[in-house]
Amino acid sequence: MFKVRINRAESESNQETLLQILQKQGIYVPASCGGKGSCGRCKIKVLEGNVTSNSSFGISEAEKAEGFVLACQSFPQSDVLIELPAQLITVSERIALAKAELIENIFKSQPSLFSPLVGKLHLKVEPQEALADFENLKIAAHRSLSISRKLASMLPDFLRQNQWNITLALSEDEIIDFPSKKLYGIAIDIGTTTVAMALIDLEKGKILDVATCYNSQINYGDDVITRIVFSEENPYGLNVLRKCIVDDINALINIVSVRRREGKIYCVVVSGNTTMCHLFWGINPEYIRQEPYAPVLSHYPVWRASEAKLLLDDQIPVYTVPSVAGYVGGDIVAGVLASGLYKSEELSLFIDIGTNGEIVIGNRDFLVTASTSAGPCFEGSGISCGMRATDGAVESFKYHRETDSFEIKVIGNVKPQGICGSGMIDIISELFSNGVIDQKGKLLPDRSKHIDFSQLSSDDSRFIITSDCYITQSDIDNIIRAKAAIYAGISTLLEEMGIKEKELKKVYIAGGFGEFLDVKKAIKIGMLPNLAGERFIFLGNTSLTGAVLCLLSKELWKETNEIAQKMTYIDLSRSKKFMDEYVSALFLPHTDWERFK
Repeated sequence: MFKVRINRAESESNQETLLQILQKQGIYVPASCGGKGSCGRCKIKVLEGNVTSNSSFGISEAEKAEGFVLACQSFPQSDVLIELPAQLITVSERIALAKAELIENIFKSQPSLFSPLVGKLHLKVEPQEALADFENLKIAAHRSLSISRKLASMLPDFLRQNQWNITLALSEDEIIDFPSKKLYGIAIDIGTTTVAMALIDLEKGKILDVATCYNSQINYGDDVITRIVFSEENPYGLNVLRKCIVDDINALINIVSVRRREGKIYCVVVSGNTTMCHLFWGINPEYIRQEPYAPVLSHYPVWRASEAKLLLDDQIPVYTVPSVAGYVGGDIVAGVLASGLYKSEELSLFIDIGTNGEIVIGNRDFLVTASTSAGPCFEGSGISCGMRATDGAVESFKYHRETDSFEIKVIGNVKPQGICGSGMIDIISELFSNGVIDQKGKLLPDRSKHIDFSQLSSDDSRFIITSDCYITQSDIDNIIRAKAAIYAGISTLLEEMGIKEKELKKVYIAGGFGEFLDVKKAIKIGMLPNLAGERFIFLGNTSLTGAVLCLLSKELWKETNEIAQKMTYIDLSRSKKFMDEYVSALFLPHTDWERFK
């Protein structure tokens, strides 16, 4: 547990809720509904002091007696001491970039691809009389160059102090510095739930460091729609959301920079869904949620670190991976690049299982794509004891019917603090296979001693793993809706293209929990097509991987633009077939049992 003391006198307004006060302190508290009091996720415990609350949605009488309140609906009337469950706290951790060998192998097999977006050029300038210093520099470089006013003012002294020897950091033909340190770049994946950053040695093509944190925009809603609404309804909403993500990225820049002082960051590549990229750049995303769901930009100019408000030199170029549509963003384009799907003869399926379930089907001849609203449950949000795949998360579950007992595997081999996406799938698959939940996903009270039906409503009934770790009926319903959306999206897109599931040679799975996912159990609950296990390939965070590839190769950066232009988007929200498939998939595994035999 984590305790926070709030001094009422420090609050800027008596109208500020506990949630708003915590947000200002940089403390992560989930608020799926954007602070409207309708999700019950921002539940905290008041240990000392007085608060008034406008709503107690989702809080039982027993919890009220213990001091639980909704942070978004509660106002301090005095100094207060509150307690937050451990899984609510923001984490910043070092992680391994999934499938890092994929990046290294690409450049080993095709060395000519290695051409970073920013590179070094060493020159010996031979000054000619009556020529300007910059003209002499261009003659030595045998190319046309551009230079900023700031660097131009430094150039004459720099050349003469170094006996006309000079090293340039170049972005295309623009001089961005006279570097004295190694050239580094950063690739950034702006996820709806998390932000990941990779620090890259641009001279050697090596991944030096990776860091991640929660996207603190989650304080204003779990999904992109809630955040768009927040930006619309609040006068400074867009600025608030932009500041959240920029602050997160700057914090990660600080972390990786401190750990690697021998170099300096000279280039940035950003990948993310369409809404996240709009919010990062401070561009109004309002019309992404209104028909025809059009973004302001799909292909972004190369803007500067100063315009991005990043804590880097002003002139550092910031590249943004292009998007396809309002709900198929640069993260999917980067994923297709990382998978190699766009160059293969084989018919393949690419799925990014995150807050949205984006799907791509195709090969080198065609690419079609669609998006389904899966929700953030597989990333740990919107689930009672949900958490990311970090230490303390239940990642696998095995139930024994004969003894009504179970075994769990916890990441880090520590006491379970919550359940990550793979653990959720395992639990539902195992309980369904052993008759503890029925085909509709309902917990059956007489099937296990681990089921607690003493809660206020049937939705709060739960399967107990430990006193602090459980899965509720409401959680199970949310997961079934999420898996139904993903499978319905796949099956609808296949039917639109006249393709049978069995024709798919490979299924690429991207997303944070793919490393731990048991494919057989995902098929068992009807989330993935019923194909042989060897056809499934886990690629981890392909948005980040694709951004790294772009950072290290001008040719691959160019290919992202070609991929985005090649992809045909199908809007499933207008498809009656999708709704029929979705309703059919709201069962375990499906109403059509033949598909999963």
